[in-house]
Amino acid sequence: MNTLRIRHGALAVTAAVVLPLSLTACSDSGSDTKAAPPASAAADPATGTSPQKDATAMDEPFGPACAGVPKNGAGSFDGMAKDPVATAASNNPALSTLVTAVKQAGLVDTLNNAQNITVFAPTNGAFAKIPKADLDKVLADKATLTKILTYHVVGERLAPKQLENGSFGTLQKGMITTKGSGEDYTVNDTSKVVCGNVRTANANVYIVDTVLMPE
Repeated sequence: MNTLRIRHGALAVTAAVVLPLSLTACSDSGSDTKAAPPASAAADPATGTSPQKDATAMDEPFGPACAGVPKNGAGSFDGMAKDPVATAASNNPALSTLVTAVKQAGLVDTLNNAQNITVFAPTNGAFAKIPKADLDKVLADKATLTKILTYHVVGERLAPKQLENGSFGTLQKGMITTKGSGEDYTVNDTSKVVCGNVRTANANVYIVDTVLMPE
């Protein structure tokens, strides 16, 4: 495992300043209680499920790619929740290309020091969709790489419910749109969320299968 290098510079300072420090309210219903639910939360006789249980389920990571996340250690969901987002991503093997790009752009410090953000994190497979010659060119162009990576960052923590029909400003100053419901969401009509609502110490992460490109 490579240790992420902390890089300081004007980009990190500027980006950290423009990130909103507000936290979108998101209910945390992760408490485990065996007390009987109130009458308003009684199980639906048609489905056998309760609204309270459904709400708790939506607080957990979801999506087919979540099955590939390690069960234990720094790369597990519990492990990532303890680390800032760039460090957490470095412990997830499926995000190694993204981590390389973040280091190349000098954004490690920016992402780790930001508070209450959302990162749409492309998988290695997402980067593999880009022809190698084009990807190598982007990785070698810090300005272009920074523009693309910061387009994947929203300055607030987004809960799944907010993605149902949303439009959000990014750190790159562009806009992204989201739509969907339940456990099925797309970003900009092209990129599917394959593992959503992953918590890190300072961010919510939605792992996506296609790199988002700003206009």
